[in-house]
Amino acid sequence: MSEWQELGPMDEHNRTLLANTHPADWTNPTPAESYNLVVVGAGTAGLVVASGAAQVGARVALVERYLLGGDCLNVGCVPSKTLIASSRLAAEMRRADRYGIEPAPGEADFPAVMERVRRVRGQISHHDAAERLRNMGVDVFLGQARFTGPDALEVAGQTLRFARACIATGARAVKPPIEGLVEAGFLTNETVFGLTGRPSRLAVLGGGPLGCELAQAFARLGSHVTIIERNEHILKKEDADAAEILARVFHNEGLEVLTQAQAKRVERTEAGKRIVLEIGGEARTIEVDEILVGAGRAPNVQDLGLEAAGVAYDEKKGVQVDDRLRTSNPRVYAAGDVCLKYKFTHMADATARLVVRNALFWGRSKHTALTVPWCTYTDPEIAHVGLYAHQARERGLAVDTYTVRLADNDRAMTEGDPAGFVKVHVKQGTDRILGATIVGPHASELINEVAVAMKGGVGLGTLGSVIHPYPTLAEAIKSAGDQYSRTRLTPRVKHIMGRLMAWRR
Repeated sequence: MSEWQELGPMDEHNRTLLANTHPADWTNPTPAESYNLVVVGAGTAGLVVASGAAQVGARVALVERYLLGGDCLNVGCVPSKTLIASSRLAAEMRRADRYGIEPAPGEADFPAVMERVRRVRGQISHHDAAERLRNMGVDVFLGQARFTGPDALEVAGQTLRFARACIATGARAVKPPIEGLVEAGFLTNETVFGLTGRPSRLAVLGGGPLGCELAQAFARLGSHVTIIERNEHILKKEDADAAEILARVFHNEGLEVLTQAQAKRVERTEAGKRIVLEIGGEARTIEVDEILVGAGRAPNVQDLGLEAAGVAYDEKKGVQVDDRLRTSNPRVYAAGDVCLKYKFTHMADATARLVVRNALFWGRSKHTALTVPWCTYTDPEIAHVGLYAHQARERGLAVDTYTVRLADNDRAMTEGDPAGFVKVHVKQGTDRILGATIVGPHASELINEVAVAMKGGVGLGTLGSVIHPYPTLAEAIKSAGDQYSRTRLTPRVKHIMGRLMAWRR
């Protein structure tokens, strides 16, 4: 099997991808006598560390064993959001009658959809190209890195010595211990985008963000999809009201969602694959063509020689770091999925920037001080930043919550997308924002206004006083601010204002 087979057919798009991210004719440079910084892993975190350090004049080496760009470019954000865009258009065509337009079948040409995924990925890959990094002054080494001591590592038979290093090797899909799963075969985010034929029946193991995004996309592209979730509801870590809205949407779109369900065994059959489930203590079987596993991610800490470097790590939690992202070896830092609880591309980018400051300039920036928004790119989107109400209470913080339904937002009504809400939590008795959840179209964009406010110490009352263009979805955030402001009009304040108005008459 080709090393790159999981990427799909080796067409012009995948050839472009490989030419940029793992050139076949690449020759590793002669190592410098010593580097200011050696970066292991060329995903988002590694690329940002390497390019950022080179731009401030550091001598930098970057080591990657597989494809530059990491998960985000190759098997994560870029291909998944490209696929979701096609599936969303197909769904809109089928429900065009909502807008007084004759609906179309919206039938997907699945091979053409997947070709578009490969084309977009290939077009974007030049941003992460080995040649581009070399032109920035980064020494790019292709091969497996392995630490040989506290200040050195080997790659492809060469030794790289460093004053500082950064581990940014990311994470990989977890394989659940289900009897017969490996023998029957399964897909993960690392292989699903290599498909060229649409599975007629698809089971998705796990109703987390990845599982929900791809389940809805494949259903809209014509697959019969069954989500198998072991918890009481999908998106178990998300706001329960948000998860309920999405569950209703899934039901209306024909997805089957099995909650409190566990896959016990998988068997190959002549017609495909049979999954034996346990739901509420009762057995059930379903027949599918493909199984997509979305059961979480595990950090890539194997075969790095971390023991030789004196770097402490855990197989499940990853490389252990302090608030400044230093490992147990003060020369070595880490960033991104290999060491963080929140495994997001934007979190990898943010922590990579901290590493550049802390490792090269004796900075003291703390990753726990970051304000981190995130989004599940289903339709509707679900975005969040800060604390959920229950988390605030667990920390001893009493909260007031202000909720605005999108059904009360004029733009949402004109767009025909009223399912959703803006929910903002503030410290009780104040307008200090502790967290927010937004459900609806473009929630991934709207959440940024709240994140900026939280980062800048701007209260909900101030957001309510900001003029927002009409009509916009963002007015829902302003409306939440208006709700807070109305709470300031206590009976005593109203009495005083009434007497003042009477006097002025």
